[in-house]
Amino acid sequence: MRPFMFALLTAAAWGIGGYFEKRGLLLGGLSPQIGITLRTATAVILLGAVSAPQWKTIASAGTRPLLYVILGGGVLAGTIGMFCFYAAIKGGSLSQVMPIAFTSPLFGVALAMAFGGEPVTAKGLIGMALTVGGIALLSSSS
Repeated sequence: MRPFMFALLTAAAWGIGGYFEKRGLLLGGLSPQIGITLRTATAVILLGAVSAPQWKTIASAGTRPLLYVILGGGVLAGTIGMFCFYAAIKGGSLSQVMPIAFTSPLFGVALAMAFGGEPVTAKGLIGMALTVGGIALLSSSS
């Protein structure tokens, strides 16, 4: 139950946060790059303070795990993904951008099934298909 609640809180934080991010970009006439920089600087300060007791584990983690986090989270998701997201929310409507942008779990699940040993189940495939169908419905023009 605990992972489910964290996932639900993640969805709420990202969805509500996206609304305020778009409002801030538009009201301030800010570029997506400035929006990302402000968001990231705030996260670095807050997460740096919260994670300080665990910093000692970095030295024993090894190079490969650190590269996965840095390249996957920092470069791909944190930089490229966020830049594309901010450009999308600044120029598009949230009702179309958010459902498409938050198909990201489908990519993660597909990779986990293809390369990470996650089982491919009928339930999982149906859930993914329903997600894609819902996104297509929300994203289509009225």
